[in-house]
Amino acid sequence: MLRGLTTVSFWADDLAAAKTWYTELLGADPYFERPGYAEFRLGDYQHELGLIDSRYAPDGSASGPGGAVVYWHVDDVSAALEELLSMGAKEYQPLTVRGPGFVTAAVTDPFGNVLGIMQNQHYLDVLATRR
Repeated sequence: MLRGLTTVSFWADDLAAAKTWYTELLGADPYFERPGYAEFRLGDYQHELGLIDSRYAPDGSASGPGGAVVYWHVDDVSAALEELLSMGAKEYQPLTVRGPGFVTAAVTDPFGNVLGIMQNQHYLDVLATRR
């Protein structure tokens, strides 16, 4: 039934500021924009990260961090965590070694969204079979 990750969506009260922050973090402008929405493609599989103006959040949506954490693969969790913190993100989950080849951390971005980062050997193994 589930075939793959398509878009991760983050809410932001200040969409313009969120767009600027993620443009700096990702080193690229959004590839798609509409009023109240900006979308980036990133990584080896061109997954999508969407930023949505909080005015469009469904009734009852959480207004702070919580729920699931989506982890994005990075080559160096420690360096990525340091960069995120230097940009104003706050630690949500400290750097944690989960086992051989698996290290995680998570932050809340300046807009209240949880951004997970991970070194994931399985990700690298799958990627190697597709190249």
